[in-house]
Amino acid sequence: MFVGALELDVLLGDVHSLKQKRSVVKPVVAELRRRFEVSVAEAGHQDLHRRALIGVAVVAADAQHVREVLDACERLVAGRPELELLSARHRLVGPEDD
Repeated sequence: MFVGALELDVLLGDVHSLKQKRSVVKPVVAELRRRFEVSVAEAGHQDLHRRALIGVAVVAADAQHVREVLDACERLVAGRPELELLSARHRLVGPEDD
């Protein structure tokens, strides 16, 4: 079993309140969840209205599949015009990582 985690630090465009932030981040989180069947949540920068940290997690029997899913999630977020992807951090844990 392999577990992959992805942290996406994003800068939001023309957002001036936490309510506007939710209206931008929530559809991205929902699309990631729906399209890739991953666990995803806004995991940081909750009190900043122009920044968001989106966390994605996936479990699979194959490390390559985990990498492919996380890469696809990163590409989806990077391609959103209302967001600027500041950084992406990948982690992979496998059976030898006890």
